[in-house]
Amino acid sequence: MTVDLDGPEPLFEQIARILSARIADGTYPPRRRIPSEAGIVDEFGVSRPTARAAVRLLVEQGLVRTVRGKGSYVVDAPPQT
Repeated sequence: MTVDLDGPEPLFEQIARILSARIADGTYPPRRRIPSEAGIVDEFGVSRPTARAAVRLLVEQGLVRTVRGKGSYVVDAPPQT
């Protein structure tokens, strides 16, 4: 999956949706880290604030939790959609 740099949907929402799909399919299993902000910047070619906003959206959706100084982890039981 790639992001549509010229589309109307904000980049952070596109990235959050991609990461969410990876959580759902088990690419990022529960209690394991998702890519760091730097990793998201490298993979998707976006700015650090955009990467941070994508992770923040995943936190708000209850899919990940952030541990200061360690990173962001998939929660034990992501909410069912």
